[in-house]
Amino acid sequence: MDSSDLAADLDVLVPTKDRPGALAVTLAGLAAQDTAGFRVVVSDQSARPAGEDPLVAAALRILAHRGSPVELLRHVPARGLAEQRQFLLEQAGRRFALYLDDDVWLEPGALGTLAGALDELACGFVGYALHGLSYRDDPRPHELVSYEEWPGPVRPERVRRDGPAWWRHRLHNAANPLHLAEKAGADGPWKAYKVAWIGGCVLYDRERLVECGGFGFWRSVPPAHAGEDVVAQLRVMERYGGAGLLPSRAYHLELPTTVVDRRAECYDYVLEGR
Repeated sequence: MDSSDLAADLDVLVPTKDRPGALAVTLAGLAAQDTAGFRVVVSDQSARPAGEDPLVAAALRILAHRGSPVELLRHVPARGLAEQRQFLLEQAGRRFALYLDDDVWLEPGALGTLAGALDELACGFVGYALHGLSYRDDPRPHELVSYEEWPGPVRPERVRRDGPAWWRHRLHNAANPLHLAEKAGADGPWKAYKVAWIGGCVLYDRERLVECGGFGFWRSVPPAHAGEDVVAQLRVMERYGGAGLLPSRAYHLELPTTVVDRRAECYDYVLEGR
């Protein structure tokens, strides 16, 4: 299948809360993709509905005009990050499900490349680590030592805190994805590498994510929690494998985090000791 056919089998799932300016930039990046037919679902937990913001409304109109249907859904009250992601998963029905944070800009062509890579690799997920370009001149070679490419098929891996693979998470700090691509000579469409997890832009095989429980563990964690995407990805990776892609085509807007209370990590409630 070519990238346009694959993109038409894709749901883009965007959780948002009280960041209309960033959401508008994220949606504008989607509207500028060189493929159409993908569907966008936004779960809005903002105090003021996001659709009332003129920039968000304009981006939604452009997406619809360019052939990508959009559903902007109010989902309140907020019951935690994992519950919001599970709600989005329950709205999805296509083969691919891309979780895209509301502060990420994608290069044109990013969606088609992600979908083509997941189709070829036939694993559980692929993703782009986010560039933090304010750190472009801050190379961190000591954080890149765990970089390892997938030499062939992506295989299932069990990654836990007490193993060396856990330290791969440092590959995605600051502008490390940019420096990784330069180091790896990733100048083609994509190159797959081993990850601990990926934040902000992850494309799942939807059925495999559902089979591994999705984010249904939200009921077993405190409402104020963090690391829900880590748990979901480690579960999928253990059964089906997962990979990061270089060069990354995703850029972090570098706004202050909305997750200020990180005392309750989902890993501790769901995976610790398992």
